[in-house]
Amino acid sequence: MVGCDILISGTGGFAARIAFDIAATAEEAVEVVIAGRNRERLSWLRTAANARAALFGRKARFTTHVVDLLAADASDLMLAATGPRIVVQAASIQTSQVIAQTGNAWTQLVAEGGLSATAVFQSLLSSRVAAAITRAGKPVTLVNCGFPDVVNGIIKAMGHDVACGMGNVAILSNVFAGSAATPAGAEVKVLAHYQNLAAWRRRPQERGGRPPRVWLAGKEVDDVYAAFADIQLTPEPVIEISGASGVPMLLAMAAGRSWHGHVPGPNGLPGGYPVRLAGGELELALPDGVSAAEAITWNASFEEANGLVVSPEGGVRFTGILRDRLTEHVPALRDGFPVRDLEAVCEELLRLRAALMETPPAANDA
Repeated sequence: MVGCDILISGTGGFAARIAFDIAATAEEAVEVVIAGRNRERLSWLRTAANARAALFGRKARFTTHVVDLLAADASDLMLAATGPRIVVQAASIQTSQVIAQTGNAWTQLVAEGGLSATAVFQSLLSSRVAAAITRAGKPVTLVNCGFPDVVNGIIKAMGHDVACGMGNVAILSNVFAGSAATPAGAEVKVLAHYQNLAAWRRRPQERGGRPPRVWLAGKEVDDVYAAFADIQLTPEPVIEISGASGVPMLLAMAAGRSWHGHVPGPNGLPGGYPVRLAGGELELALPDGVSAAEAITWNASFEEANGLVVSPEGGVRFTGILRDRLTEHVPALRDGFPVRDLEAVCEELLRLRAALMETPPAANDA
């Protein structure tokens, strides 16, 4: 029978974390399909997820669907074959491991210009899935895991709905909640852009730059770096937290329950926010005294300074150091591009990435 509660698109480490944590925590019955093109990997994820559900005595059940999302009409066929109520889009043509890699001119460009260098790549499959959901005309909730702080704005500008993403702000909100600095039971609310994560990958004495905004029990923390000096993230993507962070929300969505927490890119907004889920819809749940306009402007300012900005009219433009680095290689991107040209721009940037990955990094100036 066609129809599942949650479709996880992707078979990488992030998708696996989601599936395995659903298996370990689902209290209500939930049907999950994992979709991807690697049959052996799919078989393992299905086997391990169902084993974990049995091990923990949970009510999740996992099946698989073979699909190559780069193939023509793949997203439409996947949706038709699985009939999901919630799509968790975790497949991408750009690995998140790039943040911890070195040794070529592409990783150097990303390190210097920022992760928004990968935003177009992260948008490709997610925008195709979003478009397929729109064409199907059915009430399907899309959770985009690929760089949602920025990509969700692109999806929205293309005319498609996207509920939110996972990770990023939810990494920080949960590590702050688990910090020794946070009194037991204190409510934690965080405004954070993905760019805020980089400082927490460095040693406490090396941290700097604009911090996230954090409220404990309704009071804003004055010195976030000092208050949470005990927090330490890895140089690599912290999938153990980020992949897990959306699982309680997904299970609440599947069961029709309310939930509150933090997500990046809610309804296509830039950056990350505290939110509540009620009646199947996500809405901002900001600290007292903080307006939606203030929170959105604060988050948007990061990409305005350096990164990728999407206008309400559908214009995409690069800013800051990233604009300088990219346009050294692709001058045509100096003035940006209309969001409707995403796929053509992606092809151009894929050629650039391939060339730069074969090029040694430039020597730093003495």
